[in-house]
Amino acid sequence: MDTAGRASSNSTAVHASDTPTTDNKHVAGDHNQITEKELDAGALFVLKSKGSWIHCGYHLTTSIVAPPLLSLPFAFASLGWVAGVICLTMGAIITFYSYNLISLVLEHHAQLGNRLLRFRDMAHDILGPRWGRYYVGPIQLIVCYAVVLSCALLGGQCMKTIYLLSNPEKESMKLYHFLIIFGGLLLVMAQIPSFHSLRHINLISLVLCLAYSTCATAGSIYVGMSSNAPPKDYTIKGSTINIVFGVFNAVAIIATTFGNGIIPEIQATLAPPVKGKMFKGLSVCYAMVTVTFFSVAISGYWAFGNKADGIIIGNFMDENGRSLVPKWFLLLTNVLILLQLSAVSVVYLQPTNELLEKGFSDPKSAEFSARNVIPRLISRSLSVVLAVVIAAMLPFFGDIIALIGALGFMPLDFTLPVVFFNLTFKPSKRGPIFWINTTIGAFFSVFALIAAIAAVRQIILDATTYRLFANV
Repeated sequence: MDTAGRASSNSTAVHASDTPTTDNKHVAGDHNQITEKELDAGALFVLKSKGSWIHCGYHLTTSIVAPPLLSLPFAFASLGWVAGVICLTMGAIITFYSYNLISLVLEHHAQLGNRLLRFRDMAHDILGPRWGRYYVGPIQLIVCYAVVLSCALLGGQCMKTIYLLSNPEKESMKLYHFLIIFGGLLLVMAQIPSFHSLRHINLISLVLCLAYSTCATAGSIYVGMSSNAPPKDYTIKGSTINIVFGVFNAVAIIATTFGNGIIPEIQATLAPPVKGKMFKGLSVCYAMVTVTFFSVAISGYWAFGNKADGIIIGNFMDENGRSLVPKWFLLLTNVLILLQLSAVSVVYLQPTNELLEKGFSDPKSAEFSARNVIPRLISRSLSVVLAVVIAAMLPFFGDIIALIGALGFMPLDFTLPVVFFNLTFKPSKRGPIFWINTTIGAFFSVFALIAAIAAVRQIILDATTYRLFANV
């Protein structure tokens, strides 16, 4: 494919000044021939390129090191010790590699004077316009909005847990009441104008994820060593078909936990020149991944074995609702999770915000003019209200997001990065890089289909328990 040819036609290409020109006259000469292109309102207002590599690290950490990591012991319960540790390690290695491939492709285009700011822009330039418009753009938007829905649901459930711990005799408030309260917080945070503006919030989010991961690890060890500890059983039980689908589901959980889906949008927040900055940001993020993912997964599975709940803090209460850890500790853990969920939600709202900004704002008017502020306020508020209503109406959304993760996160984070790299740099078929990339792409394409089948099977099995606006 003619990558450079398509790049010249992209409406979101950014200035050639992304590459330093000092002491490099021929590069400067080439850049002077490239005309600066006008950005749409989404790129101009939401994806401001002003951040440093450490800000990028904060954004990456918030988008990856999030409360779904608390489900890793549950995944281990279907895999066992050896397979669980291997899958978790391979997930970290492959996603770090894949995200670096995306970064290298974006840096390459930036050096050519055609900085791409969005995932759909990459697909448009590398695969063709239809891929960006009808495949990559829609699945990214669906996946990111699904994350917002699941964060709203989990946030409401955390608030309900805090309420019941504080008032064990009263159960007058229902789940949808807490979703409305959490939605009110999101309504305010959704108005933060740009991705770059979230840098301080995402620094706090990084601290929060370390804090609740420490609580989850300490709680698991505390319960596991106490006299109330459940019997430790690490055998994988069930019929052969259930064990097989359990393995697929567990691997899908691990893959989705490492999921991101917004690497180009995060790299777009970097001030030019971008070369090398994303690698530093990813290094910060994966230092947090190593500390949190492995500590929570190993301690939780050690303490509860095949009895590990879908979210490990669920094991901190026994079948009678009695807390196995001090009540203040359980309250603190839920508060920390709740606070980080608000940051994760607003990070994954950015693709929606960017699309709304592009559709309703005027790039020729000032960012905070009435012409742009009023549509921004209305459109972002409506997107949050819709997310909260769907989350309240479908509290069994966990089954659905497993399907969305299989068909969304896996292509975006495992398959497309290697495809983009091979088509852009055309590594030799005689070398290992081409075949490593091809193997990763092929394996996760097939696995995405299998995981989708497993998710559909689980939806069918659980369908009899579904009830709209259920108080779960």
